[in-house]
Amino acid sequence: MEENARFLWSGYFSLKNKEDIMITWNNLDTLDSYKELSKASRVNLAEVMSGENGAERVKNYSIPMAEGFSYNYAAKAVDDDVLDALVKLAKEAQLAEKFKALYNGEVVNTGEKRLVLHHMTRGQLGDAVNADGVDKRAFYVEQQNRIADFANKVHAGEITNAAGEKFTTVVQIGIGGSDLGPRAMYLALENWAKKNDKFKMEARFISNVDPDDAAAVLNSIDVAHSIFVLVSKSGTTLETLTNESFVKDVLKNAGLDASKHMIAVTSETSPLAKSDDYLAAFFMDDYIGGRYSSTSAVGGAVLSLAFGPEVFAEFLEGAAEEDKLAKNEDVMQNPAMLDALIGVYERNILGYPSTAVLPYSQALSRFPAHLQQLDMESNGKSVNRFGDPVNYVTGPVIFGEPGTNGQHSFYQLLHQGTDIVPLQFIGYRNNQMGTDVVIQDSTSQQKLCANVAAQIVAFACGKSDENSNKNFEGGRPSSIIIGDQVNPASLGALLAHFENKVMFQGFLWNLNSFDQEGVQLGKVLAKRVLAHETDGALKVFSDLLNI
Repeated sequence: MEENARFLWSGYFSLKNKEDIMITWNNLDTLDSYKELSKASRVNLAEVMSGENGAERVKNYSIPMAEGFSYNYAAKAVDDDVLDALVKLAKEAQLAEKFKALYNGEVVNTGEKRLVLHHMTRGQLGDAVNADGVDKRAFYVEQQNRIADFANKVHAGEITNAAGEKFTTVVQIGIGGSDLGPRAMYLALENWAKKNDKFKMEARFISNVDPDDAAAVLNSIDVAHSIFVLVSKSGTTLETLTNESFVKDVLKNAGLDASKHMIAVTSETSPLAKSDDYLAAFFMDDYIGGRYSSTSAVGGAVLSLAFGPEVFAEFLEGAAEEDKLAKNEDVMQNPAMLDALIGVYERNILGYPSTAVLPYSQALSRFPAHLQQLDMESNGKSVNRFGDPVNYVTGPVIFGEPGTNGQHSFYQLLHQGTDIVPLQFIGYRNNQMGTDVVIQDSTSQQKLCANVAAQIVAFACGKSDENSNKNFEGGRPSSIIIGDQVNPASLGALLAHFENKVMFQGFLWNLNSFDQEGVQLGKVLAKRVLAHETDGALKVFSDLLNI
């Protein structure tokens, strides 16, 4: 056995209906299949995507996903030889077995010695998982039911402000995973809910400790008819508690009792859990990281209040259906696993440093920002799950904007810059509102879809021109996830796809994708600055900023 092979568990664990299998956690560069992958011939993307060859690839290089999606990787620089090597890599890296261990409740978060259970917030993929003396699936369902009951009472006017009037706005106070995911999901469904008579309350979000953020939100709403959701697992997050105090001051100055306008989403052991400062408290636990928390009470409270608990339930169902696909041991029938493998091939073999996420839907305007945290906070690591340095690159830089806006922004670099940036397109056949107009013989939606189709081929095939300024080399790889429409179930499936992709890539890189120590140092130093316990450069910068 290789000297640097490590075991997370001593002994064996049972895989249902299979013989006992030992999971080994090895660095990517020690795997024989990775070495084989590095020797695979490079694909000439412009060549294979041109003419009838390209047409056949688009038809054949596609995998069905949940909720009517398909993952099409025809414009990726892979062929059958590369795909065969990726299948071998998935098997040797034991991706399916590691996912099974995760959802069956093994301690996969080695840094914090915790289970990883965000999948269980939307369904049970395997065995019952008991922790903290309770069945965790039952615990998550209980919280969802409590939130649903609370939201229904708010909508029915059974829970009101002190004047007996209905709440009309919900404001989430949180940062990081307590903001990015829920905000992106709300914005994605806002117009759909209005169109389909599911819109219950406007939602707003306060995240930045910059007082202008809170002030802008509070100045734009009727605070007397607003309910605030404070989200902090520990109950000690500095930015969130600062913004809570900001909100309480505004409520007090308006002659309102803050405790009649606030609820908490927190852990059962936090100081917020049993405080009289809140109308109610809903619980999460240490087994769900913030960036994976949109399907927990973190997203559940605000989305259920905004759209109704039935809509949130549909969102969870879509995520659960996509999770089931991620269990498939056949890589070529597992879109999240294949997406992850191709991404590692591009990062580690082809040497591409970043990935652009490009949704051709305005509804997904904040989805790239959520994926930025999901991916970069999970796999932005330079040591493996045992704390040893790795000798290969890991998570890419993630960025993106909706199309077609991005085409008039950073696509110049994507098409003709010196770096090749892999692209992740997301496109839909239909818009949300059902409203459109015909201009020059085509609708706006057709124009949108025409742009994404054109960009895929333009990036892949390029265009020769004697004028070097107008020459496009092509060879710029992309994939596209194609769906029918942004709705609750399809949004859940899309979210789960990317969560599972990031998880599988962490397994391949032998990282712990479920802690985030990188965000801690700045917090510690900020507290020193505020306590005026500074010296050296930290003191000078503090003085320059008038702290």
